[in-house]
Amino acid sequence: MNIESFFKITYGLYILSSRNKEGKLNGHVSNTVLQVTSKPVKFLVASHKDNLTSDYIKESGVFAVSVIQQDIDLEFMGPWGFKSGKETDKFTEGVSYRIGKTGAPILLDKAVAFLECKLLDTHDVGSHLLFIGEVVDADFIQEDMQPLTYSYYRNVIKGISPEHSPTYIEEKVSEAKGDSPTEGHQKYQCTVCGFIYDPEEGDPDGGIAPGTPFEDIPDDWMCPVCGVTKSDFVPI
Repeated sequence: MNIESFFKITYGLYILSSRNKEGKLNGHVSNTVLQVTSKPVKFLVASHKDNLTSDYIKESGVFAVSVIQQDIDLEFMGPWGFKSGKETDKFTEGVSYRIGKTGAPILLDKAVAFLECKLLDTHDVGSHLLFIGEVVDADFIQEDMQPLTYSYYRNVIKGISPEHSPTYIEEKVSEAKGDSPTEGHQKYQCTVCGFIYDPEEGDPDGGIAPGTPFEDIPDDWMCPVCGVTKSDFVPI
């Protein structure tokens, strides 16, 4: 079986979000969002059982979906796809969002449109839960922007699926072969999220100046996308 054929199925990428009864907020990247009826309008979304967002949806009975625009990078996707809401407040200061009619948070950053739903039904399909909701509100956020597709995310942005994604398949990052690059110019790739460290660019936000070879990065430096350590990178 050629699992690469799965990636020819078309998907979008979205931020699925919800709240709990205490008003705490969370969300994560989802590629499983689809309309299932028109009268009334119902949508289906999927979330891994271990995701905090799943707990919030079950508890509050509401969820929202923000359609991500094409013009994003891995740094934007990092908190939503590779960090847990159990450890990170994703709706922290600096994140643009608003509270919708249902009380669910609607991400405004890098979003084309949104919809929010009240939960009608839940189906257990093994690793994931399918939530079916009736739409109570929907609108554009940046109507003129193109939505992000899964194909564009993989082929252009070079992103990979988070571990709790329905499309997650364990991928091994191959180490570089052949001629070695000039000393100090070797690129390294994160084996968890696919982020590539380029010495010429460095990681200024992480305190690593442009021109810094990977070998000279402190051992406690963390991947700016998913937060793993230097030991989880391999040369490419």
